[in-house]
Amino acid sequence: MIEKYKHIIWDWNGTIFNDVELGVEIINGMLAGRGITPLTTELYREKFTIPVQDYYSVIGFDFTKEPFEVVGKEWMEEYERRKYECGLYDGIIDLFEKIEGLGIGQSILSAYSQHTLEEMVDHFNLRKYLEHIAGLDNIYAASKMNLGRELMGKLGHGHGETILIGDTEHDYEVAAGIGSDCLLIANGHQSRNKLLTLGVPVIDDIRSLLV
Repeated sequence: MIEKYKHIIWDWNGTIFNDVELGVEIINGMLAGRGITPLTTELYREKFTIPVQDYYSVIGFDFTKEPFEVVGKEWMEEYERRKYECGLYDGIIDLFEKIEGLGIGQSILSAYSQHTLEEMVDHFNLRKYLEHIAGLDNIYAASKMNLGRELMGKLGHGHGETILIGDTEHDYEVAAGIGSDCLLIANGHQSRNKLLTLGVPVIDDIRSLLV
């Protein structure tokens, strides 16, 4: 499935980094503090979207009472405190090695903040596999479309030579917007049912790419 490409653009959260359960725990703590019904992991995957401000509104936060910036900062501070409770998805290192052995380039494109993204890439010793690491300049997980366009310009590959691997509708939107093919993984931050509506390949687990 990936052998024909010259470059693979990876999403980070929910694709390489297995942080779904932590995200659910943190948001449920915040919801409980506001008297709002908590989420199951399955419901979280149905509700989650990017930009996250929209997702917060859907699950019950009232931005007429407290601004999104306050809510987003509260979530991110707790996430940053606990992020190393999480690890990489099983099979990621083996897959990076396989792709490198095929002579295919790899980069990360993320709505995570640039500084922290690089810190985590180094923590997991992944930089040696990557040509580019592209993150946002803030903590609020808005669109990464412009970052993706800049990255594609740096790569300089033509149509059908690059694939973006992610776990959300936004990854699909970014891939379409930057002229990349797309592959989505259904054990990240959005449900398989949501991803299947997008008309691109969806796999259940990253390890299937090792076959």
